[in-house]
Amino acid sequence: MNLLAKLPWPLPALLSWGLCWLTLSLLLRAGLSTVDALAASTLLGVFLSLLGGSWWRRLFIGFGYPLSLLLAGGLSLPAWGWLLPLALLALIYPLNAWRDAPLFPTPVNALNELPNVVPLEPGAKVLDAGCGLGHGLDALRQAYPLAELHGIEWSRPLRWLCARRCPWAQVARGDIWKADWSGYDLVYLFQRPESMPRAIEKARAELKPGAWLVSLEFEAMGLTPVAKLEGAQGKPVWVYQAIFQ
Repeated sequence: MNLLAKLPWPLPALLSWGLCWLTLSLLLRAGLSTVDALAASTLLGVFLSLLGGSWWRRLFIGFGYPLSLLLAGGLSLPAWGWLLPLALLALIYPLNAWRDAPLFPTPVNALNELPNVVPLEPGAKVLDAGCGLGHGLDALRQAYPLAELHGIEWSRPLRWLCARRCPWAQVARGDIWKADWSGYDLVYLFQRPESMPRAIEKARAELKPGAWLVSLEFEAMGLTPVAKLEGAQGKPVWVYQAIFQ
């Protein structure tokens, strides 16, 4: 859990918006143009939104600052200037990624019990499909310190940040549904219930015999789990093995 997520709501939003307003004021005083200062302070708000404890809180944090600017009416901007916040939000949360889990961080210690059920050889290839900022990769590394860890993320900024947070992993930009899962010994997911049928279909089609599919919180309906582990924060860890029953 990050600091913002631990604070009582709406303090995370108020602190984030206040920091953005302070940044805007300092940049304007430093002589930056209004549009550039708005872009920089809005980008700060977007990145702060990534630290929200839930999807709806991230939306409030990300959209609240530009909305407060618009309501304040204290800035002289061309009409297109107000499109900047939406453009920056779309950069972090691409539209096609909204069909999947926009940004669900894996809790600390969520996968610690996994090696008791899924023993992997040193050098085994493990994929975090939709790695976001790398919280899942952190948990996988804690569970399998000798594994070869890979991450795939569609958002360019998130992939860039994840690669720097997790230099010990191979992090690529790509579509998890177009990526080939056949070369991995374990594929880890933390998606939404709506995207699980697609994950099941892909796993059945591509995972090699004996490979593992691990889903945090959401069950792969129609597959028989090898185990259901109790993860962090009460989130179950569903474990499946190919060939699927």
